[in-house]
Amino acid sequence: MSITEVVSKYPDSVPVFMEHGMGCLGCAAARFESIEQGARAHGIDVDGLIDALNKALEKKAE
Repeated sequence: MSITEVVSKYPDSVPVFMEHGMGCLGCAAARFESIEQGARAHGIDVDGLIDALNKALEKKAE
C-alpha cells in the first residue's frame, strides 16, 4: 500500500507522518512509495514510525 493510499484510507495517520518528518504526503513519490520506502528515503526509523501509526489508529478505533 502506498503512502497516499494509507493517508486516504486512514486520515488520522497524517499528523503521525508529519510528526516524524514526512511532510511531503502529497508529493509524486508518495503515490508509489510504501511507508518503509518513504521513511528510509527521509532517514526516519521505520519501526518507530509504524509503531506510532499503529498506536494512533488503535486509539482512534477505541
